[in-house]
This record gives sequence, C-alpha cells and structure tokens, in this order.
Amino acid sequence: MGYKHKGFDISKVTVIGAGQIGPDICLHFSKVFWKDHVGFVLLDISEDALANAKGKIERKIDKGRETGAFKPEMAEAMKNSITYTTDYGNAAGSDIVLEAATEDERIKDLIFRQVEAQTDAHCLFFSNSSHMKPEVIFKNIADKKRAMVTHYFFPAERNPVVEVVPGTDTSPVLVKNVMSLYEAIGKVPIEVKSSYGYAIDPIFEGLCELAILCLEKGYGTVKEIDMMAQKTLHQGVGPFTALNLTGGNPITNHGLEEMRKTHIQWFRSPKTLQEHTASESKWDTAKRGGQVEVAPEKAAMLRKQFLGGYFALASYIMDLGISNTDDLDMATEIALVIAPPFSLMNKTGIDESYNLVQEWCREHTDFPFPKSLEQAKAAGGWKISNIVRSTHDKVAVLTIRRPQVLNALNLQVLAQLQEEVQMAEADSGIEAIVITGFGTKAFVSGADIGMLASLKTPEEGYGNSHSFQQYLNYIEQCKKPVVCALNGFAFGGGNELAMSCTARIAKKGLPVAACQPEVNLGFIAGAGGTQRLPRLVGVDVAAEILRTARPVSGKEAIAIGLVDREATGDLIEDAVVFAKELAAGKVSPHLLPKTPLGGTFSPKNIDTGHLSKKIDSILTRAIYEGINLTLQEGLELESRLFGECLLTEDMKIGLENFMKNGPKIKAEFKHN
Repeated sequence: MGYKHKGFDISKVTVIGAGQIGPDICLHFSKVFWKDHVGFVLLDISEDALANAKGKIERKIDKGRETGAFKPEMAEAMKNSITYTTDYGNAAGSDIVLEAATEDERIKDLIFRQVEAQTDAHCLFFSNSSHMKPEVIFKNIADKKRAMVTHYFFPAERNPVVEVVPGTDTSPVLVKNVMSLYEAIGKVPIEVKSSYGYAIDPIFEGLCELAILCLEKGYGTVKEIDMMAQKTLHQGVGPFTALNLTGGNPITNHGLEEMRKTHIQWFRSPKTLQEHTASESKWDTAKRGGQVEVAPEKAAMLRKQFLGGYFALASYIMDLGISNTDDLDMATEIALVIAPPFSLMNKTGIDESYNLVQEWCREHTDFPFPKSLEQAKAAGGWKISNIVRSTHDKVAVLTIRRPQVLNALNLQVLAQLQEEVQMAEADSGIEAIVITGFGTKAFVSGADIGMLASLKTPEEGYGNSHSFQQYLNYIEQCKKPVVCALNGFAFGGGNELAMSCTARIAKKGLPVAACQPEVNLGFIAGAGGTQRLPRLVGVDVAAEILRTARPVSGKEAIAIGLVDREATGDLIEDAVVFAKELAAGKVSPHLLPKTPLGGTFSPKNIDTGHLSKKIDSILTRAIYEGINLTLQEGLELESRLFGECLLTEDMKIGLENFMKNGPKIKAEFKHN
C-alpha cells in the first residue's frame, strides 16, 4: 500500500543504529505509518543492541496500549511492522535509509557506502547526526542530491523538532518536499544551513559548558547551578540533569572540542566534563522534586551568567546566518524545553539584554560580542513572527505557526497576520491571499486561554473582543480575495478568523472542521462568531451550534455553507487555484450580508445540558438582537456582551476548570 505525499511513495524505511535514538525514530515512523502498511528495518551490527532496542520499542508500545494512546490493532501492527537485523542486505528495496549511528566520520561513511550498494537510485539517504556537516557524511556517495541530515531531538518519538540540513549538492526541491513530509507526519521541521552542530546544539552544549565553567569557578554547586539555570531560562530540566538523562557527556565533550575548531575559541570541553566522560560518571543533581536553596547573591550572579550566556549563544547562531529568528526562537523552545531566546530578550528589554551580554563577554573574553545583537538593539528589539509567508503562483500563502498551542490566536499573532495581509495587499505582484495553519491537526485551536484567563473586568473583556474584531474586520475588508485553507479543525477564534475570509476550503474528510466551544468555558464567542455565523449559515443553525458547542464535520460544513469547497488534491495547491479563480472573477464568493437580516426569529428550545444558563441567556441576546442590526453594530453588541460575561461566576468556573482539567471534564456551572 505505502504512504504517498508530495511525490514520495514510501513502502519501506530502514533505520540504522539501535543505540540511544535510532529505536525511537523507528517507533515514531511505525506510529505514523501503521495504517499504510509501511515496513521498517532496524539494522545494527550488534545483536545485543537489537535485542535491547526491540525490548525498548515494545515496552513503549505496550505502555501506549495500556494508556489508550494506541488501540490494540494499532499496537499489534506497529510491532509487526519492524524487522530487527544485522544484515545490510535487508536494506534493499528501501525508499528511505535513515542512519542514527555513532558520531564518527569513518563509521557514517562506511554505512552509506554499504547502503548505496544495496539500494536503488530513488532511495533517500538521511543522517541523524547531531553535529557533522552533510558534505562530510556523504562525501563518498555517488548521488549527493538525495542526501541530507535530519537531526532529531531527545526523545525522538515525542520531541517534534527536526533540523533539516541539506548539503551543497542536495536537491532544493527534495528539501522542500522533506520539510512538507515531516510536517505531515507530526514533526516541526526547520531548515538549517550546513554548519557543524547546526543551529540548536551549539546553544544546548554551550549552556552545558557554561554550567560546568560556573562549577569550576566556584559560583555554585552542581545542584545550585542546575536549579538556577532551570529557573532563569524556564527550562524543563537544568543542564546537568539533561546531560544525565540523555547520556550526553561523551557527545557534548566531543562536540565542544570540535566547535572550538569550527566556530570560536570559547567553545571547549571543560576539564570536569572530560573527567566525567572518562569515568562514565553522572552529575550529582537534585532528586526529582527536590528543593535547592541558593543564597541571594549567588542566585543573582548565576542569573546574570545564564541570561548573558544564553543571549550570546543564540545571537551567535544568528551571526552564522544558518537560521532565522522565527525558526530558532520556536525550535529552541520546543526542542530544548526552554524560554525562546529572542522573545526572552525582548521581554527582558533589548537594552538590558544587550548589557547582560556585554558584561558576560567581558568575563568570557573568547566569545566575540554578536553583531546581530548590535543590530537588534538598534532596531529596538528582535523582529519575531508566528506567520510564515511563501508565494505560490502570485498568491501569498500565510501559515500561522504555533505548534506548541495548535496555532492558538492572541492579539500579537493577529497583529502579525494583519501586517502580512497588508504587505500582500500592497504588493502588485500578488493576486490573492491564502491563510492556513501549520501541521495537520488544527487550523487554529482557538484563542489563547492564558490571554482570556488574564481578563478581569468587563472593560478588559470588551477591549479584548473589540481588538480581535478589528483585526478580523481588516481581513474581511481586504481588497484582494482571502481564502482560508482549513488544514485541520477551526475552534473558536479559528472559525471566527475563517469566517472573516472571502471564502473557505477544507482538507477533504475532516471529522471536525469547526466548533465554537466558548460556552463550555463559560463565555460567548467574542471575535464575531455570534454575528457572522448566523449570517453565513442561517440563524437557527448557527444558534444551535453556538449554544451547544457541538463540533461540525467537514461534510456538514459544506452542506450548511460554512465551507465553500473540499480539496480534492493537495490543500494548498487547491486553495491557490481557488484564490486565483476568485481574483479573476471566475467564481463568486458566498459573502455574508452586512445589513440587518430582517424577518422574525426567536430562540428555540435547545437542550444545553450542563452548560451555564446565565451564559446562554447572554448568548441568545447576542444572536437574536444582533441579526436586527448591521454587522458592525452587531459586533459592537457582541463585544459589550462578551465583557458582561466577566461579571458572571460561571466564566471564572469554566476557565479555571479548563486550565486545571482540560476539555474533557465538564465544568460545574452555578448558572449565575
């Protein structure tokens, strides 16, 4: 059967290396391709390593089955899809060979020369190297166009980030398609230019080096330094704990020594790291949940060390020109579970950040002050955006990319989106615009819950709603057609954004295309949902959807007029065609009326179950009073009534329940 995507037809994948990360990569592949009957080979020269890898993979599958993450049929298919072997002949017929062996140039070269002899010319060669340049790894294969580094992060089956690193001769079309493939199978890929260590590892290993240097200078104990790094940089775990968890002493020791040759003299393996590597000993970190007290003076000094060093390292990567602020900010946060560096610098204040790095570089004299930070200071801060823009046949494609929160909206993201729409509207070479979301699960999962929970007064609620509406009104009034391409579900503000576009196209067969779930959380839609939905699909249909918070499938969305088309092929390609047809006047959009709807409508008796009766009364006012107003007047009414929700006890109950228990536990509303 096989998996097909963007010219790929994948029936067999071989992963070479049954050590730390190879089994996890194989596990991820088996998880995403299990329905497509793709076969997997896990290859290693060691029978013991293969036996350990099989045990590790099957334990994780069994655990997934116990928790309900994997259904029995899926778990069994995953186990049966993997062959464990020491025979390189079993790589024959592979569509992809991904090497995850030791960081050794000779070993990697030997592996790929053997693989090239066993596979066909169409087989793609990926290396999960964490440091080595693709030009070095693939130097002896005949066809370098099909080879690149795909660097995963620990743990590979769960950590979504993959650095895609093409070599000098790698096909640009292949790189583009591989980026799309990884997005389609649930990863968050970033393209990085060829450089030793790529973009993220020099930051991680640099922080490890800094922690050890602080230890050697007597700035604190392992436990104190680990805790202060974690606290200062909002890390999941401190650098010493990370080294213990990943078994990272040897590779960090080697990587730092190599970066001293390839990058700057500051990078080096401290003596204490060399000793721990040689003795195979772990760092004396605090036990999980253990408390570590640090004296205020010591804490202040360590805070300066880690802020200055972190900001310097991230800025240094920008000096190398191998990535961009948007990619590096996002990927560093996800891959390393750490505060995004450029966002943290902006939050800290660019002047203070500049001074911290300046002071840090005066102590660490081998680290040159980053030129990119000079430029950021002159510009008043780092420019960062959650909107990725590309151009397809004179159509601007704007992708909302916030994978950590399934592309949830806040006012900052909407401001970035408006800026991109403005630029596309002013560009004479652009005929139309497509707005879509990153990934395959969600177009936009709604408004950022943290933002909503921060609202305290009706005035704040009104202001938030009104600001959201202003951004969406701008999109609605764009002089060029704007097509919303629903790559996944549109919840809350996501559906409200979709309805502000000229037209909507959805990925075929979406089980859930749209939902207005606000009443589950104890408030009403506040970005136009109570006004645009009735005008688009009819008052009674819209009222039932809004009042019950029930999801709408792709099939129903087409039937009621919420979505104009389903994609028959690639979603973005079909959306671009649709947008160009609208721009050329070949098709007419289904525009919602902006005048009062007229007619006699009254609320129906609807079973709203456990939902708040108080919020339902506010919602019905918004719907049934709004239809007798102009759209603009109705939006003003919605903003006022959204603010009114903050006077209720039920909005507080709904938000607190969601933040504590998630969406599956029903809130116990008081109806007042």
